[in-house]
Parts: sequence; structure tokens; C-alpha cells
Amino acid sequence: MSGRASSRTSSAVSTRGSGVDRRQWRWAVLASMADYIDAGSIVAGSAGLALWATAYHLSSGTVGLIAAFSSNAISAGIGCLIGGWLGDRVGRKAVYQWDLLIYAFGTLFVIFSPDLVGLLIGFVIVGLAVGADIPTSWTLIAEFSPDRARGRLLGLTNVFWSLGPVLTLALAWALAPLGLLGIRIVFAHLFVVAVVTWFLRRGMVESERWKAAATTTRQRMRLRDFTTRANLRAFAFVFAMFLPWNLVAGTAGFFFPYILRTVGGQGQGVSVGLQALGFLVVTITTSLIFMPFSDTRHRRLLFAVGAALQAIAYGLLFSFPLGVGVAFAYILVNNIGSGFGQGPFFRVWSTELFPTQIRATSQALLYGVVRILIGGWSFMVPVLAATGFRTLALILLLLLIVSGVVGIVFMPRTAGKSLEQIQEERGAAVRT
Repeated sequence: MSGRASSRTSSAVSTRGSGVDRRQWRWAVLASMADYIDAGSIVAGSAGLALWATAYHLSSGTVGLIAAFSSNAISAGIGCLIGGWLGDRVGRKAVYQWDLLIYAFGTLFVIFSPDLVGLLIGFVIVGLAVGADIPTSWTLIAEFSPDRARGRLLGLTNVFWSLGPVLTLALAWALAPLGLLGIRIVFAHLFVVAVVTWFLRRGMVESERWKAAATTTRQRMRLRDFTTRANLRAFAFVFAMFLPWNLVAGTAGFFFPYILRTVGGQGQGVSVGLQALGFLVVTITTSLIFMPFSDTRHRRLLFAVGAALQAIAYGLLFSFPLGVGVAFAYILVNNIGSGFGQGPFFRVWSTELFPTQIRATSQALLYGVVRILIGGWSFMVPVLAATGFRTLALILLLLLIVSGVVGIVFMPRTAGKSLEQIQEERGAAVRT
């Protein structure tokens, strides 16, 4: 994009300064509901994993298969790739408005399935739908956010990603005495949330930045748009930071109750309750720490402290037997750090570092490929947990250290700048 076109794009939207109006907050909340149902379906599946394993007499390999094709991994990754491409091709609204109906349809399979086959079908449909929603929703928030409040509004997606599990797991905990029926009720609540959100999203509008870019440049993406030096550097940085962290987060998000029951010897109520506490802590620290300070010059310090706390938490799992006390300390320390560490910063960098014409697709490539790789990793987690939990904890600790070092050393200086200014400085704009 030329400098003149970039200027026109910038003037087409009112995103200067740091003030956020009611409309922007409302749109951010509705877009963030993608994170609520995404994380909600992951932890609902994790809460029911041990129950399904018992009811259907599943082996460790089959448990890994469910996790691999759930909304935590492969199906979400594929959906993300599809949704991101469509979001850049036909617009953000066309994707984020209708995919929730597909999600609701998938939850019906999980709710009413009498066997493993129906369960897998439901998980795949749910994963495809939430995967498609994520890149378009995050991209939309970035494109209507004020320049000095982009991190604040994108931080809201992390709040909802944690709030979904808090409410979902609280419901799962309360319904634990009902066994599988309780998990079916949990998924029924996600069905209702998806339908209501779809209805409310009907009043949202298309991204002004996307419309402006579509009128000043060609809409057809080319391979060379993604392989400029600036964009390849951005891909490499975000991928190297996010992949190792998300392998850890994906393991904890889906498998933690399962590990507590099978390795730690805890009951369903304790396992689910501890995981819900962890997500509540993330909600608090994201709201009180990340959202107020992520758009300031303190980004590097914020990221470094968050990454260090998470590494310390996994050091506890490696160093001590997995009991309730250790699990509680791990939950507290890890999720304090998660509230302003790699997770929320990925949401910011994956939208800031790419031009408008390929923003959703670029984010989808990063997020989708990582989710698919988590699918392969998911096959191994139950086996590793059963044969040597300290080995698994050590692997997760090392992955966190790698992610933290990459983020601290190569962090870009983008806080408070407009999306157009970031692209001009990086030389990453798509050429007409």
C-alpha cells in the first residue's frame, strides 16, 4: 500500500487517542464472546474427559484422540485457517456473524450423543466454528480500537477467554454429582450463549479499515504478500513465542482435571474447582494489570514478569509431588502470570504486526498451525502423564522458558501507535 493510501485508510476510521466509547466497548464484548465459547468448550470437554473415559471404557490413546480433534486443537486450527482467509477475502462480519450458528449445531451433537462417534463429530464441528471466529473477531477489535487502547480492548478477549471457563467449570462443579448428565447440561449452556450472541451480533458493522483497504487495493491475496522480509520476521517472532507457550496452556486447559484425577488422585469436584479458580485469577490479573498497562512503555516489564511467574509455577510441579497444596500454589502463581504474559500479548502482536489486507489470514496461520500442532501433542500428554508426570512437568517448564526468552528479547515497539504507522515503520504494507 502506498503512503497516500495508508493515510486515507487511517483517516477513514476514528481511532486516534486512548478514549474508548460505549459503542467500541459493546463491540469488543460481543466479539470477545468468541473467546468465551472457545475456552468454555475446551474446559467443558476437559471436565468431562475422565467421565467419558470411564463411561465409554476409553484407552489413553482414545482420550488423546478426543483432545486432538476437540476445539482445543486440530479442528479449531483448520477452522481458524478457513475463517481467517474468508475474513480477509469477504470481510470480518460475514464470518463472525454466522459461524456461531454452526457452533450451536455442533454442541447439540455433544449434548445428545450416546457414543464416542457422536461425541467426536460434535467436537470437530465446535472446533471448526470457534476456530473460524477467533481471527475475525480479534482482527475486528484491533481495527476499531483507539491507537492507545488497542491492548486494553484486546485484553478484554483474554478476560472473556478466562471468564468462560470460570462459569463453565463452576457449573460443571455444581453438576458433578450428575456425572455425564451434568456435562451435557454444561454444553447446553454454551449452546444458549452462542445463539444469544449470534442474535446480538447482527447489529455489528463491518470493519472500516477493511472496507477502506478493499477500495484502495486489490482484494486477491498473493503468496508474496506473506513472504516479505517484514512479514516473515513477524511470523517467526510470534510463532516462536506463541507455540511453546500454547503447548503448555493447551495441556493445562484441557488435561488439568484429568491429570489431577489420574495422577494426583483427586475427585471430580476438587479437580474442576481448582481449574475454575485458576481461570478466575487470570480474569482478575488481565483486568487489573494487562488492560491498564499494555498500551504503555512498560510492555517489556509486564511480559517478563508474567512469563517468569508461569515458569516458577511449573517449577513447582516439577519439584514436588502433585497434591492439593502444590496444585493450589501452581494454580495461583501460574494464572497470575498468565493474565499479563504470553497469551494476551499474542492477541496484540498477531493483529498489530500485519497489514490490513492479510491481517486475519496471517493471524489464522499462526493460531491455526499452533492449534493443529497441539493436536499432535495431545496424543502424547495422557501417556506422558501416566508414565512420568515429572518428565511432563519438566518439558512444560522448558517450553515456557523458551517462549519467555523469545518474547523478552525480540519484543517489537508498537505500543500506542496506529496500525498504519506500525506497517509503515516495519515496511510491511501490501503493495498494490
